[in-house]
Amino acid sequence: MEAFGKPGLPPTWATSDKDRVGTALGTSRLWFTLGHGILNEVFWPSVGRPQIRDLGFIVAREGFWREVKREARYRILEEDPASPLVEVVHEGEGYRLHLAFVPDPGRDALLVGFRLEGEGFYLYPLLAPHLGGSGWGNTAWVEEGALLAMKGEEALALLGPFVRGSAGYVGFSDGWQDFAKNGAMTWTFPRAEDGNVALMGEVGEAEGTLALAFASTPEGAKTLAKSALAEGLEGVRARVRRLWKEAQAGLDLEGPDPELQALARRSFLILKAHEDRTYPGALVASLSVPWGNTQDDLGGYHLVWTRDAVEAAFALLALGRLEEVGRVLAYLAATQEGDGHWAQNFFPDGRPYWQGVQLDEAAFPVLLAAALKERGGLPEGAVRAMVRRAAGFLAREGPVSPQDRWEENPGLSPFTLAATVAALAAATLYGFLEGAEGEYALSLADCWNARMEEWTYVEGTPLDLAHATRGHYVRLCPPGPLGLRGRVEVRNREGVSLEPAALVGLEFLELVRLGLRSPDDARVLDSLRLADALLRVETPTGFFYHRYPEDGYGEHEDGRPFDGGGKGRAWPLLTGERGMAAFLRGEDSLPYLRSMAGGTGRGGLIPEQVWDAEPIPERNLFPGKPTGSAQPLLWAHAEYLKLYLAWREGKAPPERLERVAARYLGGGGKPRVRHFRREVPLGTLAPGEGLLVEEREPFVLHLGVDGWQRVRDVASEPLPFGLHGVLLDLEGAESLEFTLYYPGRRRWAGRDYQVKRA
Repeated sequence: MEAFGKPGLPPTWATSDKDRVGTALGTSRLWFTLGHGILNEVFWPSVGRPQIRDLGFIVAREGFWREVKREARYRILEEDPASPLVEVVHEGEGYRLHLAFVPDPGRDALLVGFRLEGEGFYLYPLLAPHLGGSGWGNTAWVEEGALLAMKGEEALALLGPFVRGSAGYVGFSDGWQDFAKNGAMTWTFPRAEDGNVALMGEVGEAEGTLALAFASTPEGAKTLAKSALAEGLEGVRARVRRLWKEAQAGLDLEGPDPELQALARRSFLILKAHEDRTYPGALVASLSVPWGNTQDDLGGYHLVWTRDAVEAAFALLALGRLEEVGRVLAYLAATQEGDGHWAQNFFPDGRPYWQGVQLDEAAFPVLLAAALKERGGLPEGAVRAMVRRAAGFLAREGPVSPQDRWEENPGLSPFTLAATVAALAAATLYGFLEGAEGEYALSLADCWNARMEEWTYVEGTPLDLAHATRGHYVRLCPPGPLGLRGRVEVRNREGVSLEPAALVGLEFLELVRLGLRSPDDARVLDSLRLADALLRVETPTGFFYHRYPEDGYGEHEDGRPFDGGGKGRAWPLLTGERGMAAFLRGEDSLPYLRSMAGGTGRGGLIPEQVWDAEPIPERNLFPGKPTGSAQPLLWAHAEYLKLYLAWREGKAPPERLERVAARYLGGGGKPRVRHFRREVPLGTLAPGEGLLVEEREPFVLHLGVDGWQRVRDVASEPLPFGLHGVLLDLEGAESLEFTLYYPGRRRWAGRDYQVKRA
């Protein structure tokens, strides 16, 4: 009898609500995730390539069956928070199922030890292959003692003491449907071809070991699985312990609070478990697909975002792991685009996925290189050239970013500007740029830093009046001539737009963290007061922060998953950012650490978002606990580690560069030249300041003074990084009037500009 229902229901991934993620280190190229007490996505041969949806379990006896994932009555037992070795114990009516998950360090295989207790019960593993990164196009079949699947040149084998098996199409002839319709395993379909397929086997023993392995051929996968089984669960487990103990050499995370210490150790595991081995230094944002059980997204979060990867590398830097930070920089040097920026995100092998551009993603690698050089650990090689290219990109394309850090809107954001200014300054102050390039980059950083409040700070708004603040930093100032008087479209909320003054966020905290503004700056304090009033949400597990008002990235009000629209929920990583600001002011950061720990999931992992409304138990949504967004989030664990170490050791955050902070907090960095660009025109010039009119192509400046008197034309000259400019001063005049002509395009700028004496 042939399996029916081809090609099956549309595939989805597993829930992103993970209990654990792990890998064996060694030479193995396998990463695994656990969720709801079972095996979820397994990644092979890189952290960017999920190959199964899940491996679940049905326990059954005559007249009774349960799928343990749906029962969700389980405990997680960890040997060490900083080790991937865990056991899960499921308990139900008359049965107890023990599961141990052990990745093989030397083979692309994972062992699953099992012990089923209960009179008359049998175990039925359920495997959903998603080979090639998708549930479509898979072929599954059954051999003696083995469940197999293949798609193209990717294959898997699940071996164990199976007495029979079945291959079917999801939603029609799969094993779960068999139990749902017949109350027992009655189907034994030998094969299901070219569809969204599933496998099920009946285990003939109450205790034993399963082996899941991956290779380019089914024969290779079977060989790896048989080899792992031959070595045995305990032998493999001993090697995993040894490798992770070696990885923890020199790791000091001792602290006075056991819960916070355990989360710090677990955060170290997360950082290590998200790095690829074929492409060392590639750190993906999360081994999960947000709301994955509702979609078949090829990318999910198992992609490299430069920002997230560098945030994690800074946490490694705070731990003193200089060699690992060097790997990240070497990887970034290899994946940088020719013009100096990085793709919005990309697969571990460097292939771009999304196509957006964010200036902060070009700035952060520069900051990391400078920080590593400050500590004497900068590797030789292409890093200097990488920094020069990135600085050139920032100089050419700034200060307006095509996307903010949330990848939503173009404009001028304090977060992005802070990273850009600090990176341009650091490139010179730490010797990556020299001569004319270094002088130009530092001049540009000084100018943009001095204009920060002009672009991103408002005063006397209705929000300020309502909360007794004088003014506040906005999350984003839109591009264009209206600037802070314009409007910003809220992504994921169709038809919703807000004035910039209403866009309250925590982006300005990066100014403090990077040493561009004092934590006691009155503007910072007013902005903190407003953010605490509008963005902070109290939950039973702690307090967390929204990204900004009217955010649409999160579950709907009724708990339905995000589907392109919804309501943004609270973010633990923002609690970490707010906690670092408190630390830098000399306040107690312990409440922020406790909140981040309180918002973890069942397995102690920090999610991207926590639920901030009334509980919806049927959707597994509870106040202060993870939503269906990414869990774990690499960036959130990095933020926790940095705050934990700052709290324990009293040291500044690793992103803060001493030379940059000394320049801008020490009273230096006053601009001697104002850089005029048409996207951010300048209105006034202080005495003694020069005016550099600059463009990204050659131009002629048509120029006059004091109301277009003494008109003349001045051809631009080359500037560093492929820019072109004309340097002017007021020469005793009260104003300069000018426009630009582009000979290469035979076109005028179409607008006159005026700069007055301040």
